[in-house]
Amino acid sequence: MARTKKGRPVSGWLIVDKPAGITSTAVVNKVKWALAAQKAGHAGTLDPAATGVLAVALGEATKTVPHITDALKCYRFMVRFGAATTTDDAEGDVLETTPARPTDDAVHAALPAFRGQIEQVPPQFSAVKVDGERAYDLAREGERLDLAPRPLWVDSLDLIDRPDPDHALFEMVCGKGGYVRSIARDLGRALGCLGHVLWLRREWSGPFDAAQGITLDDIDRLAHTPDLDAHLQPLELALQDLPQVTATPEGAARIRNGNPGMVIATGIDWGTEVWATYQNRAIAIGRYQSGELHPSRVFN
Repeated sequence: MARTKKGRPVSGWLIVDKPAGITSTAVVNKVKWALAAQKAGHAGTLDPAATGVLAVALGEATKTVPHITDALKCYRFMVRFGAATTTDDAEGDVLETTPARPTDDAVHAALPAFRGQIEQVPPQFSAVKVDGERAYDLAREGERLDLAPRPLWVDSLDLIDRPDPDHALFEMVCGKGGYVRSIARDLGRALGCLGHVLWLRREWSGPFDAAQGITLDDIDRLAHTPDLDAHLQPLELALQDLPQVTATPEGAARIRNGNPGMVIATGIDWGTEVWATYQNRAIAIGRYQSGELHPSRVFN
């Protein structure tokens, strides 16, 4: 006998403006509780000290999470020059200091090396796995880790403001898997002055903007009411970068059962990943082949 799922079959996205001092998992748990949802997850972890966009997927929207985690994201962050820390941010212990401070011209000259396709080593305190264990757990035990560099696409990295010699405000747009703390650490080393992140805010992630975000205080205030449901965004927003096709009535029936089904499409190459609608609702993601959608994810 199948177990009955607890909660409501809520589907969509809730965009949270995460405050500092709480983990991304704790935010997801609060959202799931407030909406009495059966299923929830997020599209890209923010460090506890970071603020900004945390896109929480509910129900069927969890099937679209990879399309947000793979999307470009924008971060604003303040770098404090003159000190390296164990965590590469202000939460860690200071490892080394220097009186050296870079000029604005030196900062501008160093930035091109951090744009485009780069390789970066994750922070010692990060969620990457080492022999099955999280790096941050090993680092807390005092182990010094030799972490392998990882590829990262940096679409842009710009100096926004220089309030004083000790600090610099940057904006970065990057792809999946980027560590802003590594950028601050490596930029400080390149400039010969050391550096770490003082604060960090994710301004947008794919189609979701911080201006759309709801605060945790408002989530508490609106919990278990229709007013919180009104903040939900449709799951289709996560699919806007994919071509859209329309299923025929017969095709929709087959696609919903996980089988290839006929769709109406124009100018889409064979094998392209697309999403299909029927009666103005998303029904599946899959590959377009010879007039049919071969589904990989089906929405209930």
